[in-house]
Amino acid sequence: MKKIFIIVIFSLILCGNAFANGKILKSGFITKSASVNESMNINDPKNKIIIIYNHGQNKNDKGIKNECIWVSQIRNKASLVDLEINSKKIMVYNFCTNHLAGDMSPKKYWKFKEPYEGIHKLDKRIEKNLELVEKFVEIGVPRKQIIISGHSCGGLLTLMLLAAHPEKVGGGISYMQACYGKLSKNYKVKKVGSEEALAKFAKKYPGGAELRQRQIDNIKKSNDMPVLAFTHPKDKYEGLLSDWLEDVPGVKRIVISEDFKINGKNCVMKGIDWEEKVSERKNGGHEMNQGLCFQYYNPVILDYIASRIK
Repeated sequence: MKKIFIIVIFSLILCGNAFANGKILKSGFITKSASVNESMNINDPKNKIIIIYNHGQNKNDKGIKNECIWVSQIRNKASLVDLEINSKKIMVYNFCTNHLAGDMSPKKYWKFKEPYEGIHKLDKRIEKNLELVEKFVEIGVPRKQIIISGHSCGGLLTLMLLAAHPEKVGGGISYMQACYGKLSKNYKVKKVGSEEALAKFAKKYPGGAELRQRQIDNIKKSNDMPVLAFTHPKDKYEGLLSDWLEDVPGVKRIVISEDFKINGKNCVMKGIDWEEKVSERKNGGHEMNQGLCFQYYNPVILDYIASRIK
């Protein structure tokens, strides 16, 4: 009994350290130092550009408490804070919506066989984004100066929102869009090709495959979707399955290098008291946009935003 008590206490200490070492559990404006300010106060809103940043999610449809984002994942967003475009300052809002659950909420991550019925978690997250957009508009931020962005499932969310509601915001920035597990790796896309890989995925998990394709087909229906999308060929999730983006009118796709370097520099992720090469991390290429060397693309992002707020 004493051993169990010691283990529990030790686990709590480790969890406490994890939170202390950079876990962020609240929505709010990202500061230059990569913290989050919960206040909704915006001075001179007409001269602000708001980027709403949507995190990824560890489960496709299930609500998850106490999960949002880490400092290491927002450092590059923090580098955009207070930069100016045509005398308008950028603010970045970290939006935590991982607690939401879809109507089916499968327990086995992305692996479900039955057809999906009801409202999916991503659609519920989109509705919350639209509500947040209206709050910023009410405060006085011009609609065209609000940009939706997101990583992984948040990147897919960005594409889905812009396809369905292009008039609601100025544009979107999608990073490593993916929400159905490590398809590129698990189905050996590099070896067998995308068609055979997706056929195997559909055979094994027809419900998940149908939902993914339905979401992509709805995105493709857009006549002009002004989104800047970043992908990477070594992304184990959808990296080698991202070519469909080229078929969406208005999308500007940027493939981030062919290795784990950008502009000749190794990508490193940095937490509060640690740093690690992206190439050595479990999810590797899926996190390329979170490596500090990704800031090489900041001018591209700024040019894109400038084109949207004219």
